Amino acid sequence: MEHAVRYAGERHWEVLPGAWLEQHEGTLRCSCAAEQCDAPGAHPRTPLWEAQATGSAAAARAMWRDRPQASVLLPTGRSFDVLEVPEAAGCLALARMERMGLSLGPVSATPTGRMMFFVLPGGAAKAPVLLRKCGWAAGRLDLAVHGEGQYVPAPPTRMGPRGCVQWVRRPTAANRWLPDAEELLPPLAYACGQSR
Repeated sequence: MEHAVRYAGERHWEVLPGAWLEQHEGTLRCSCAAEQCDAPGAHPRTPLWEAQATGSAAAARAMWRDRPQASVLLPTGRSFDVLEVPEAAGCLALARMERMGLSLGPVSATPTGRMMFFVLPGGAAKAPVLLRKCGWAAGRLDLAVHGEGQYVPAPPTRMGPRGCVQWVRRPTAANRWLPDAEELLPPLAYACGQSR
């Protein structure tokens, strides 16, 4: 609950309580009870999730009070979009961007080996054109974009038995202003191309 309330109250990000992990016959399984859940503990509980998201800290507190074990999901395309790459490419790109002095926003990492770079809303729509300008066809790189109508799991959401989503670069006052996808896509695409 604390994390969801902080994201809504301090960052003005919309939040959504998702599924969670629970013990079942000695193993962890997703609260959705699907045998082959694609994202155990890290997906919306209902198809109407977009209408349930809130940017109010008080509403977030009330939602998690009812289900304190719920994961924290962040709808994309509202306050931010997300550029997602493999962890190896993300680390390479992050080091390069820091050397270049680029202004970075928050960056998270999943226990499934992915890194997520938070950018201004609209980045997902720009990505195909920006990638073509860099000389890459959109489907040739292991680079996913999350924009309107999508979501990403937020720290400390636990994703299956592997572990929790964590911040690589936490949201702080210093990175309140998010970068444009145009600034981050070239180094991310380069890193993805190098790590293929």
